[in-house]
Amino acid sequence: MKIERSSEWKEGFEERLENRQAWDNWTLYKMCYEVEKAKLIKDFNGLQAPNFLPELKPYPHQLEAAQTVIERMNGKAILADEVGLGKTIQAGLILKEYLIRGLVKKALILVPASLINQWIEELNRKFHIPVMQYNKKYDMSYCDIVIASMDMAKRSPHKENIYNQDYDLIIIDEAHKLKNPKTKNYEFVQNLKKKFCLLLTATPIQNDVFELFNLISLLKPGHLGNFETFQSVFSASKHNVEEDEFLKELINQVMVRNSRHDTGIEWTNRRVQIIPLEFSDKEKEVYDMISELKHVSPVFSGAFSMITLQKEICSSKHAAFLTLNEMRQKCTKSEEISFTDEIILKLSELDRNTKAEKAYEIIKQTDGEKVIIFTEYRASQSFLQSYLYERGIISVPFNGQFSKSKREWMKQLFKEKAQVLIATESGSEGINLQFCHHVINYDLPWNPMKLEQRIGRVHRLGQEHDVNIYNLAIKHTIEDHILELLNVKIGVFEKVVGELDDILTFKMSI
Repeated sequence: MKIERSSEWKEGFEERLENRQAWDNWTLYKMCYEVEKAKLIKDFNGLQAPNFLPELKPYPHQLEAAQTVIERMNGKAILADEVGLGKTIQAGLILKEYLIRGLVKKALILVPASLINQWIEELNRKFHIPVMQYNKKYDMSYCDIVIASMDMAKRSPHKENIYNQDYDLIIIDEAHKLKNPKTKNYEFVQNLKKKFCLLLTATPIQNDVFELFNLISLLKPGHLGNFETFQSVFSASKHNVEEDEFLKELINQVMVRNSRHDTGIEWTNRRVQIIPLEFSDKEKEVYDMISELKHVSPVFSGAFSMITLQKEICSSKHAAFLTLNEMRQKCTKSEEISFTDEIILKLSELDRNTKAEKAYEIIKQTDGEKVIIFTEYRASQSFLQSYLYERGIISVPFNGQFSKSKREWMKQLFKEKAQVLIATESGSEGINLQFCHHVINYDLPWNPMKLEQRIGRVHRLGQEHDVNIYNLAIKHTIEDHILELLNVKIGVFEKVVGELDDILTFKMSI
């Protein structure tokens, strides 16, 4: 095909010259003028993004958070609002603002794999930001806004591909997973080239105050001093820290946190209760025998092994059996094997599960309303599904082994067909279930922030009912100690970060 240079411009020029026609169009000129005028940013203070997003109606606390990060924190911040207050909206506003101002050209968003589609939809639909899912076949130099799962991005060859890019802004969702500086996740983020960085997490402290130190060190190395200085100056220990207004001030320089009560929004109530339970005689006998194992066999003498077994028998015999049988294979002495076999036999003969009975009772009392049960063990999940089915209650499982499409399918089945969703810990992140307002914490975690994440699946923007939380705990077992430690950790969180909404209410009498 022959390509020729167009001569239209010359013909038009000659016609205007010979016939003395107008050289411009006043209407077009005024339109161009208005376009350029609209693009001007007259003042650095205040947000421009809302002017370009007429269909987005952010809440005042979201606008304030975005403005604070840009004007006071120089784009390096932890967005730590309580679960369900719209941290994604805040991050979207900040990204949009920087794009409008020309301060960000390239951005990388790192999220759990299960949240990729949710983030893409939010940025496209609400912020009109074209975002591309990472693909190793693409030339990243030509991809401006990229989203990827953290698990994939930290591995080769993706890691090297991303390292070669100069990103202006990095956004990391569920950033509490970076709490340990010895992990590959932490090392990967630490080595990223970034001008601005947003860490999103409702739970910047999960177990101890040093997790927050590690997150802040990613944003601003040295802001809290080195590890030894931080520990000595603020008298920090693993599960305690002295009240220190200076520490809070330093943290508030890099962290924005709104509680539900700060937003001015009228929230439904949380009705939280601990439900203390008593083992049946047979269950108590098996629990005591398991506790005795540490004196019988060195295989069970490790604190972790014993605590795991004690927690599992408090959940279900099915969960305990798997661990017990695995450890039995390591026994060498006849008396160890004999005692372990006796426990396994008594496990198989158990015909009651106190917790399951209570969970069923609670479900019946809801009169057909939706209920979420959280357990820490897939064996208990399977047992509960069968147990409830035998009693006429339809449930669906939800765990980390499911693909993204299967997770969505389980969520849809729960919404439209089943009364109960039985979830392992993976169900406490990344899904929004405002159509449900009953949560049974069948197993208690060591980490209070996991409880907050669980409850936040239902107690969030859009919830129209009071939320009922039932924390089940077996008295005179390891779960007494778990409750004590949960209260201690909640105290550390509130000293350093701020008030936490009810997740336990009161300690169980021991």
